[in-house]
Amino acid sequence: MTNMVNKAQGLGLNLITKIAGSDLLDQFKLRKFIERSLYQGSKAGFKTLSATQKAFKSDSNVTKQRLPNQQKSLFDLSLTEEQQMTVDAMDQFASEVLYQLAHQADHDEKFPVELWQHSTDLGLNYYALPEVIFHLLQVCSLLLVSSMQSHNGGSEKVQSVYLANFANDTDIQATFAVQEATPAFNPLRLKTKATANNGQFSITGEKTLVLLGATADLFLVSADFKGQADVFVVKRDPSITVKKSPAMGLKATETVTLKFDNTPAQRLGDEDFNYPAFLDLGNLMWCAMAVGSCEAVKDYSIKYANERTAFGEPISHRQSVAFMIADMAIEIDAMRMLILNAASLAEAGQPFHREAYLARLLCAEKSMKIATDGVQILGGHGFTKEHPAERWYRDLRATAVLHSGLHA
Repeated sequence: MTNMVNKAQGLGLNLITKIAGSDLLDQFKLRKFIERSLYQGSKAGFKTLSATQKAFKSDSNVTKQRLPNQQKSLFDLSLTEEQQMTVDAMDQFASEVLYQLAHQADHDEKFPVELWQHSTDLGLNYYALPEVIFHLLQVCSLLLVSSMQSHNGGSEKVQSVYLANFANDTDIQATFAVQEATPAFNPLRLKTKATANNGQFSITGEKTLVLLGATADLFLVSADFKGQADVFVVKRDPSITVKKSPAMGLKATETVTLKFDNTPAQRLGDEDFNYPAFLDLGNLMWCAMAVGSCEAVKDYSIKYANERTAFGEPISHRQSVAFMIADMAIEIDAMRMLILNAASLAEAGQPFHREAYLARLLCAEKSMKIATDGVQILGGHGFTKEHPAERWYRDLRATAVLHSGLHA
């Protein structure tokens, strides 16, 4: 235990040293914020590994330690100055770095290798470490959605094995394997099966549309165990067959189909693992990504409508176009509000299934409409790869298609 704590402390100091040398922090004005956050994390010494493990459990005691036990008099989901600073920096990173790589990545159907280095330089890989997360909980609710998936449940045994590996080796890649090739796929009724023999688990079945499945070192695989859906950690193994399965969208994520044949596995959680919450947080992540893409569609549509002229004036002067863009803005704000509401409840340890479900319903419907309207505003240009509207259209299909039928 002492060894693990010392490693955690050393990791914190090592992180500060590594990240301090990154020019990206100055470019996106994140240096002061991240260095302060990591300093506080290492100063606390990550406390103890047992405290870290306890923090993974969503019990009421931990919630009281992490969040002030007080009620706001008003319904307020606005960002603090520090949160807004990080959101602005991530927005700049997306527009200046991600946007430039997206078209070629989609064309090549290949994830840009340089993005891994950018993630490391910005310290984004370490948001999944519990003690770092607790210092960054106020960063951005949308970032929190992604981070929470990494520490939702998870037994102490699994944490002690994999957290240290992720902390010491930034090259380790992990991904989710949930989707199955069945009509109206229901994540609560799985064909992939898990069996136990003398305390050792194994997985048999097939998963499709696995993002970065050809290169990932670890998989979080959902499987049926004794009639109940559960999640298992699976290392890359010779018993896993990988088949490329290119999709309509998400081409840069190199989607594949994985076939597990009595593959060794380790149960992610214990008897109290909250599988429905696991699904809800995953859906919120997809919703958050959908909002980002919809914002891009709206901004590009505005720019195009103001520059494109017809009959001697910009097409933005046409009420049909102006109203279409106005509807985009309205729906995006509604989507964002539902996501933030669900994420804030999840962060506070409160029930959030209803709110997550409503957010997914709205995002699945409206993101597809916004993508369609974006193509429509561009007319013939929206059908060509000269403009990004067709790519956003294809990618936004994933919000509604993945996990298929909507299950209450």
